[in-house]
Amino acid sequence: MPFYSSTVVSGDVKKFLIPAVIDVILVVVFCAIGRRSHEEANAIAGLVSTAWPFLGGLAAGWIAAVRLHAEPIGLYPFGVSVWFGAVAGGMVLRVLGGQGTAFSFIIVASIVLAIFLLGWRALAALVLRRRMAGKRTV
Repeated sequence: MPFYSSTVVSGDVKKFLIPAVIDVILVVVFCAIGRRSHEEANAIAGLVSTAWPFLGGLAAGWIAAVRLHAEPIGLYPFGVSVWFGAVAGGMVLRVLGGQGTAFSFIIVASIVLAIFLLGWRALAALVLRRRMAGKRTV
């Protein structure tokens, strides 16, 4: 069976697509929560303005993580690379885009994005571990 068969491609797409979509959704949720907590107007345009730097950083983190040949739902090194990319890349892109990067904002963004991007991976690992343990006892 060639490496590009529909089964292999379909499996690879699912392997990467679902975690990528989860990460994008969580980064957008982070940005929406931040905008809501500051009662900022102009909902859609404002959300796009806030989210693009973090989504760019997330993409850079994903590229780095994929180059490590790691599992996309793995906490380390994949999750850590994605989280670091979202935070560090997001802050750099915010500066380049003329947006603020107050120290308190960097701390809050780092913590919330760690909870979001690493948290779902930790939960997924726990669920997978329990499933595997259940299969071994059967």
